[in-house]
This record gives sequence, C-alpha cells and structure tokens, in this order.
Amino acid sequence: MTAEGEMAEGEALVGGMVNVGAVFRHGGVVERPAPRTARALHAHLRALAEHGFDAAPRPIRLTADGREQLTFMPGDVALPPYPRWAMTEAALRSVGSLLRRLHDASAAIAVDAGAEWPRALADPEGGTMLCHNDVCPDNVVFRDGRAVALIDFDMAAPGRAVWDVAMTARYWVPMLDPTSAAVLHPGGLDAPTRLRILADGYGLSPQERVELPGVIEQATAACRAFVAGRVADGDPLFTQTLSEQDGWQRWDRIQGWLVAHRDVFTAALVN
Repeated sequence: MTAEGEMAEGEALVGGMVNVGAVFRHGGVVERPAPRTARALHAHLRALAEHGFDAAPRPIRLTADGREQLTFMPGDVALPPYPRWAMTEAALRSVGSLLRRLHDASAAIAVDAGAEWPRALADPEGGTMLCHNDVCPDNVVFRDGRAVALIDFDMAAPGRAVWDVAMTARYWVPMLDPTSAAVLHPGGLDAPTRLRILADGYGLSPQERVELPGVIEQATAACRAFVAGRVADGDPLFTQTLSEQDGWQRWDRIQGWLVAHRDVFTAALVN
C-alpha cells in the first residue's frame, strides 16, 4: 500500500466503455473509480453475500481519493468482438440462470431509497428491487464456458426483473438487426431461438414473456438516449463508436427491426 492507503498500480483490466484505463487489479483486489452510489451499492453487495449470492465482488473499502476496492472475481470475460465460446446456447442459458439468482437475492433486500441511483439505463417504471442494468458480455465472468459471476454494478438502480432481462437480452441474444449484430457477434445466431433460451434459463413467467419484446424496445430506446447523452457531453469513445457504427442510422435500423419482428419474438417466447 502507498501513502493514504492508495493501491499501487497493478495489472490494468480492460473492457467496458465507461472506466477505460482506470481499473486495476492487484492480486485478489480490484481498484476502480467509485460510483456516486458507492456507499449504498457496497451495502447492497454485502447484503447479497449475506443472502447467499456469491457471484458478485465483495466490497473492501473506499479510498480517500474517490476509488473503491473490491474482491477480484477470477475467470474469463468476453471482450469484443465476442468469441463464439461466449455465445453458445449453454453460455446463454447460464447467463439467464445467473441473472435469476441475482434477482432472487436482490428481491429480499430493501432498496436504499435515499441513494441517488443512476437513471440513464434504469427502468422508467421503477421498482422495489435493485437491478444490475448492464449485464453485457464485458460484465459477466465465465469459468468452463458457464457464467459464474457479475461485475460492474455502477448502473444498478431500482426496477422490474423483466427490465433487467430485456437489457441482458439486448447484448446476449443479441436483440440487434443482422447488420448491427455482425459488428461484434459471431454469425449465425438465431435471435428468436436465443431469446427463448435466455427466458428459459432465467425462468421468466408467462406474463413476463408476453411483455418482454415490448420492454426490449423500451430498453433499446433508453440505451440510445444514454449514448446520445454521452455524445452530447463530448465523450470521445462514445462519439468515435457512434461514427464507426453507422451513426444514428444504426439505432433507427435496430428499432425498426425490433418492431417488425415483435410478433415473431412473442411467438418464440410463449409457444
């Protein structure tokens, strides 16, 4: 440890688009910028462990310079372009199962109503359970081809379970038109079939299956607004990515594709 208890720079961890170049591992400890909700989030992570959910980092402490230290979750994380091993049907089913385990534990934990949870990717309808909201491949740890842990809870906020499933489906099915999906995902992924696999792995209820396609459209609109906000703030990484991926035409194409195939997705989920 250095002065003020700060951690000496260790191995840089890559992945994600928000804390690029600012996350380091030192042995069994990860140090990263602390989110504004760090104190409430750390309390929630500790409560998850107390409720038997061992698939998330455990908080160690907050440092004097605005960073947090968490336990390192060993395993493999799929980085873009996403490898085929992370997109197998077994991997997808395990992601759904892991998310359900998180929700079962989170549902038993009271949400800190005084925390200013981030709204950018949060369920617009709100909820009584803290959702992860960013279960993308970069934030899921695998071992032996199976999802075993979730990391990076920075976007966590109260919401409905089906919202978290919808956000997860966007990345893992993926719920993208074929042109957009081909940028980062392997070819040949059948979206309706994979959406059903994710829902089955999670154990989605019949009513939630009916709701899911529409909620995915809502979640996609929220993600578009999130990107627009980052670009408006001059974030160079989001601006560059938007430029390299067909700009707003891509988002229009995705939304149109989702609407056009809504009945197909519903049929795959409920039949």
